[in-house]
Amino acid sequence: AARMATENHCDFPVPPIGGGGGGLGGPAGPCRRCSSAPPPGAVPGKWVRLNVGGTCFLTTRQTLCRDPKSFLFRLCQADPDLDSDKDETGAYLIDRDPTYFGPVLNYLRHGKLVINKDLAEEGVLEEAEFYNITSLIKLVKDKIRERDSKISQVSV
Repeated sequence: AARMATENHCDFPVPPIGGGGGGLGGPAGPCRRCSSAPPPGAVPGKWVRLNVGGTCFLTTRQTLCRDPKSFLFRLCQADPDLDSDKDETGAYLIDRDPTYFGPVLNYLRHGKLVINKDLAEEGVLEEAEFYNITSLIKLVKDKIRERDSKISQVSV
């Protein structure tokens, strides 16, 4: 059980300032958010790093576990059926579009659907379906229906 608890959280050491980065890539190295330590006083294992399509996100287990049927919940439980690789910073690698992941993560954080006007609702719906967040799927579908009915009213 002790071994399981250790594997259940990101404990990748923060790289030393100024060097020895070795195989971490060009001068940029890993994403600053991913390689930074959790906030001072943070509970070990509370914070989770995600590398979604090359963009790093830092969030809490509590946020990712809001929907017990979701892929992200299973990821936090270290579900053995999930083949989840990690990058060099210890972040879970997820091969999805980071642009559309932002609204999904924010929905899990505060329960509201906020979509930047430059983003297509269909893109957010695709991600909600991939992560299997049923309440978000319903909200986005409602928003698409509402948008489409406004468009049809204007064109009539």
